[in-house]
Amino acid sequence: MLRAGFDFTLWLVLDLVFLVTAVTALVMAAFAREDAYRAADKQTKAFWLIILGITVAVNLFVSVLFLSIAGLIASIVFFVDVRPALKQVSGGGKRGGSSSDGPYGPYNGGR
Repeated sequence: MLRAGFDFTLWLVLDLVFLVTAVTALVMAAFAREDAYRAADKQTKAFWLIILGITVAVNLFVSVLFLSIAGLIASIVFFVDVRPALKQVSGGGKRGGSSSDGPYGPYNGGR
């Protein structure tokens, strides 16, 4: 009986983690610009919105572990591969300055 409660809690936590990951990836994919996907040489914005939308739907309505894991892998691919490329193309992460700026200001060549 104790194990059944633990198993239920574990699956509930896993389902919640899968769902939060998928929803976060879907929101980030939706807010990225369409031209950034083309410039980063990734699949189109519509492709990622469909894949991640299916992932959210599967995590909400279907309780099949295999499909949930496949959706988690799609979300991880978005976070690890697509999102950094989109940020690099869009100029995200930089707050201005030149390419010779170091962590404490501009590098002046030892002068």
